[in-house]
Order: sequence, then C-alpha cells, then structure tokens
Amino acid sequence: MPEWTHLVLILYAFVLGAVVGSFLNVVIYRVPRRMSIVTPRSACPACSTPIAWYDNLPLISWLVLRGRCRACAAPISFRYPMVEAAAGALGALGVLLFGIDLVTVEVVVFAWLSLALALIDLEHQILPDVMTYPAIVFGLVCSWFGGVTFFLDSIAGALIGAALPTAVILHYRWLRGIDGMGWGDVKYLAAIVSVVGLHGCLMVLVAAAVLGALVGAVLIVMGRGSGKTALPFGTFLAAAVILWLYLPPEWRSLSAF
Repeated sequence: MPEWTHLVLILYAFVLGAVVGSFLNVVIYRVPRRMSIVTPRSACPACSTPIAWYDNLPLISWLVLRGRCRACAAPISFRYPMVEAAAGALGALGVLLFGIDLVTVEVVVFAWLSLALALIDLEHQILPDVMTYPAIVFGLVCSWFGGVTFFLDSIAGALIGAALPTAVILHYRWLRGIDGMGWGDVKYLAAIVSVVGLHGCLMVLVAAAVLGALVGAVLIVMGRGSGKTALPFGTFLAAAVILWLYLPPEWRSLSAF
C-alpha cells in the first residue's frame, strides 16, 4: 500500500472516530439517566435549545463556538471535544498499528466502548447492563471470526472473567459485610476477557489494580480521600484494557500466564 494511501486511511479513521466520539458523548450523558440515545435531538443542557447540525460537528463546532452555546452562551464542558479527540485518536492509532482487518475493528470498537464506560463509571459509579452484555457478545462473535483471540479462549475468558470478581465480591462481603466491587464490574470484566482472552486477563487486572492504587494514593496525599474512599474500578479496568489492546502483538505475548 502506498504511503500516502495509508496516511489517508489513518486520517479517515481519525475523522470517523471523532464522529463516533460525538455519539459516545450522547451515550455517556443519556444511558445512565435512562434516556433514549435516539430521540430527542441534542440540546443545550442550560437553555434546552436544540443544537443545529452545524453546531454539532466534532471538535470543529466546539472550537468555533469557543466552548459556549450559540443561543445562551452557557459553557459547554471540555469533556465533549476531549471524548471526540480521544475516540479519533483510538481509531487512527488502531489503523496505524494493525492496518485494516477484523482485529483492528475489534480493538477500536471495544476501545470506544471502554472509553464510554470509563466516563460513565467515573461520574455515576455504574456500568450499565445495556452496554456490558452486548460487549460480551461482541467479544465472542469477533473471536469466532478470528479476532484478537480464538473462540474457546474467548468463552473460557468470559466465564473466568465473571468468576474472579464474583469471588472477590462474595469474599469481601463475608469479611467486611459490604460489597468491595459492583456487579457491573463482573459483567464488564467478562466482556474484557472475552476480547483479550485468558492470556491478557492477568495483565489487565494487575494494571487496573495498580492504576487504582496510584489514584487512591494521590487522593489521600491531596487530602481528598482515605483508605475507605470508593473508587470506580470500571474506569481503571477500561484504561487497562485500552492500554493492553494497543500494545504491539509481541508485547502482548509477555502477559501470557
């Protein structure tokens, strides 16, 4: 493939990702609030004025409007262009690293889904079933057609991915009388391991735990938390699996156990 063609594909993947990121912003806002992601059309949260198509262009509209609603000048959260930029970068990086095939589609789509789940869990401390259950099916279907891992590994991974956090929840409840994790983490981890397989399970779990411990330590040092502060583990799982998915294949093999 000529170099310029590859560059065009990477640029296209970024633009497509940014458009998906605009949709992810809708998902992140509406799904936890049990709102339809189809209707009504997007509107300003401050004045409820419907957003015109030309004010809803990924990244561009936010920059043109200087981060404010055209109708009422209320500030528009910086999170919106950041999600669009992140989704675009995930798309472009997937094509850059893996080319155009099923593995790229699986990596990028699951990364987009994980980005949305990370922000939902960060804000609401939930991982919605309407997203985690289809993610499990997505991982299994991709593995059947030759995705990141093979089908039997995907099935075993989904089962063990659900069993591990279930055991943690039950054991922690027995010791402390409270849940140490949410049941959404069970379903999301099953989805993760259906994609990465058993060989990626350990690395993702360790990376998520390390990230969570580091964030917890920083919050304690800053005086904004304690050893009992509840942290959204799904957010750290999402960050960990995105990091794993974008590792070069030869690096992934180092995580096998």
